Amino acid sequence: MTINMQHNKTNMVNLSGSPASNELQELYCTILENLRPEVKRILDEWGKKKENYQGENFTYHVRGKEIKVRNFIESLAHSRIPKISVPKYEDWGEIVRWAMVENFPGEFPYTAGVYPFKRQGEDPTRMFAGEGGPERTNKRFHYLSQGMSAARLSTAFDSVTLYGEDPDYRPDIYGKIGNSGVSIATVDDAKKLYSGFDLTNPKTSVSMTINGPAPMLLAFFMNAAIDQECEKYIIENKLVEEVKVKIEKIFSINNSKIPVYQNIASHQLQNELPEGNNGLGLMLLGVSGDQVLESAIYEECKQRAIQNVRGTVQADILKEDQAQNTCIFSTEFALRMMGDIQQYFIDNKVRNFYSVSISGYHIAEAGANPITQLAFTLANGFTFVEYYLSRGMNIDDFAPNLSFFFSNGIDPEYAVIGRVARRIWAKAMKFKYGGNERSQMLKYHIQTSGRSLHAQEIDFNDIRTTLQALYAIYDNCNSLHTNAYDEAITTPTEESVRRAVAIQLIINRELGLAKNENPLQGSFIIEELTDLVEQAVYAEFNRITERGGVLGAMEMMYQRNKIQEESLYYETLKHTGEYPIIGVNTFLSSTGSPTILPQEVIRSTTEEKEQQIQNVQSFQERNATNCEKALAMLKNTAINNGNIFQALLEAAKFCSLGQMSQALYQVGGQYRRNM
Repeated sequence: MTINMQHNKTNMVNLSGSPASNELQELYCTILENLRPEVKRILDEWGKKKENYQGENFTYHVRGKEIKVRNFIESLAHSRIPKISVPKYEDWGEIVRWAMVENFPGEFPYTAGVYPFKRQGEDPTRMFAGEGGPERTNKRFHYLSQGMSAARLSTAFDSVTLYGEDPDYRPDIYGKIGNSGVSIATVDDAKKLYSGFDLTNPKTSVSMTINGPAPMLLAFFMNAAIDQECEKYIIENKLVEEVKVKIEKIFSINNSKIPVYQNIASHQLQNELPEGNNGLGLMLLGVSGDQVLESAIYEECKQRAIQNVRGTVQADILKEDQAQNTCIFSTEFALRMMGDIQQYFIDNKVRNFYSVSISGYHIAEAGANPITQLAFTLANGFTFVEYYLSRGMNIDDFAPNLSFFFSNGIDPEYAVIGRVARRIWAKAMKFKYGGNERSQMLKYHIQTSGRSLHAQEIDFNDIRTTLQALYAIYDNCNSLHTNAYDEAITTPTEESVRRAVAIQLIINRELGLAKNENPLQGSFIIEELTDLVEQAVYAEFNRITERGGVLGAMEMMYQRNKIQEESLYYETLKHTGEYPIIGVNTFLSSTGSPTILPQEVIRSTTEEKEQQIQNVQSFQERNATNCEKALAMLKNTAINNGNIFQALLEAAKFCSLGQMSQALYQVGGQYRRNM
């Protein structure tokens, strides 16, 4: 655009000779000089930016690494389809306005996406699973990962794990072991769960849907990753036989048996692995890497593991109080542990793992409309930011470790939920908190709406899920899980899960328009919806502020009441038929579209429950002495304001989930809802 400016200036000079033209030229130069630097920069760079997108390749950098991407793909009809469509604006005002509120993907305010292009060779597909014991879920993970270029695992935990308890014969626990999620009570369970996946491979990422006991489950996961690195070192340095002798000695001293991988639900033999599982992660079952390797070598493996693992742990305690209800610790203590996790990540340069997934999904599932979901979630995010800053952390040290999680329903506002979230977050990070570019980038996961799945005409659920997935992909989500059609009546079967994954594979790999990566930009309705939702979110921020901020509003139960009111409104319209749902309250079949009864209900077996109870009891017995010391150290760390997560990393080697939960209750208190 500099050339254009100069060209215009030359034209003005050629017009000289009359007083009017001289006056016009002076006015032009004055206006040019008075333009804000930001406006000048936008205009100066406009021409070059357009050229970058219109050449054969586009080159950009991520963390110092050069990435080259082809700008066009060729259709079957030999049309050149641009990955990024460039606006044809010529007017300076239009160019500046568009650059400030929209801009290209990867550029502030990131309305169209936080990266210039989508990740090459890796679909955003998340593989969600969790049922029975760790071996059964491990088998499902490998089934879902077959033929995929990347393993993006997402883990659902049973309610026993969600509430920080161990598998037990207690009546309120026994029936829930391994149902609607996987049972994980020890570090050995975590090793089995993720065995066969290289946890430090850049194409492996793990998401854990866990909140109250998130610090303990994260400690299990990190230890599993560390011991995988130890295992790789042992194999590379031909120490397998030597280490095997050490392990046998450890167990002979304890007079106990070495744990084994056995999928009882599939009637498999001991150490019989599912297809795709190469056994990585199982060599050190029952022991920790520091028990068989020298301390210096173990520390090297540990640092390599924690600095390379990719993924996220949910850990969002605010939305638990507001919507999902799996709180186990007092809110203050839970926040402290979240802060300890983030501080540990900063101190140990953990950059690829998100310390929290700030979640709106559960707010929406509890009944909130899309605007309320977005407003509450972003407000919770800013609350975490303020808390971490109050602990002395630097914004650029922790903001890049925050991720978000939204639901996508069918309402019109869901078409722009990512656009609005990215824009609001980017502006706040830049102008209020002074964060750098990485801090300004809001990365988020989308899961299609579980509430939109109905037990009548369940085949129609795939249609709804497809439309929701299309919203998410067009809006440039970073990660996506598509629900299975039968989740309204049972835990998904292999057949239904395959169909769910196929939905987004077909969109990403077959749908022609999805080859373009900014299809929403330039649409009148999308731009209007974006502005409308953004203003509505700011209005909700004001209502929360009037009630003392997020924590103050929580004390008044404002969020819970608003979610319940919106849920009641939706249910009322659904039952009166004013809100049409095909196959549920309108367009019914000749039989009246009755509720479908599942042919197969997926549940954990009695054998799996017994196996998990026996495994945790064996773990506790052989680690009794070390456990007592570790729990004492854990409580002492908490009392003396040390880093609890650092202590949990050590305690997780010898203590079960329930043992750590009980110890922390004694020093941090249990959750009690305000009445």
